[in-house]
Amino acid sequence: MKTLLLITIATLLPVQIASAQDYDDYDDPIDEESKEASQDKSKKSKKKPQVVREVVKGLYAKANVGTSIYLGAFASATKAGTTTTLGLGSEFIDQENFSMAWEIGFTQGIHNGLSYEQQADGGCQIFGGPYPCHQGDLRTYTFLAAIEASTYPSRRIGIGARLGAGVLSSPLLIDEAAYIAEVVPEFGGDPGYHSGVKPIFVFGPTFEYYSKLSHFSVG
Repeated sequence: MKTLLLITIATLLPVQIASAQDYDDYDDPIDEESKEASQDKSKKSKKKPQVVREVVKGLYAKANVGTSIYLGAFASATKAGTTTTLGLGSEFIDQENFSMAWEIGFTQGIHNGLSYEQQADGGCQIFGGPYPCHQGDLRTYTFLAAIEASTYPSRRIGIGARLGAGVLSSPLLIDEAAYIAEVVPEFGGDPGYHSGVKPIFVFGPTFEYYSKLSHFSVG
C-alpha cells in the first residue's frame, strides 16, 4: 500500500509543478499586450451603439417644376402655366419631430393669355373688370424669401407650412413704343402690370418625403 501511495504522489507532483510555472508568464510583454487588447474589446462591447440618422438636414439646394394658376379677373384671361424654381436654404432648427428652415429662391412662370384686343373687346377694366387688361401672354420673374416649419409623423415624412414674401416682375413681351401707342389706348390707360416690381406673398401647406438617399427628398 505504501508503494502505491508513493507512486500516486509522484505522478501528481509533476502536474502541480507544471501548473505553477504558468505564473512566471505574467511578466511576459506579449501576455500584457493580449490582456490590454482583451480589455479594450470588452470596453468597446460595453459602449452604447450609435444611432445613425438616415435623414440628413442642413444646407440644401432645390429645384421645383410645377404649375401655377391665377384667380379672379386674371383667371378669365390667363391660363395655367409652367413654373420653375431654383432655391437655396438651410434648417436652423433640427429636432427629431420638428424643424424650421429659411429659404431664398428665384421663380420663373410662363402663361398663355387672351390677346389685348380680346380683353379690350370684352370690356376689360383696370380694376374690377371681367378681364385684367394685360398684354396677353405673360412671363413672370419672382425673388422670394420664405420660412418653413415642419413636423414629422414618421421618420421620412414631413408635413408643415410655408410663409414668405418677395417681389415679382412681369416685363413687356412686345415693343414698349408699340405698347404705349396701340395697347394703352385700347385699355383706356396703362394698368401698370408691366412696369417695375410688385410685392408678392405666399402661404400654404408643405409635404416632403425623405428618400433613402440621405441627401435627396421630394415634396
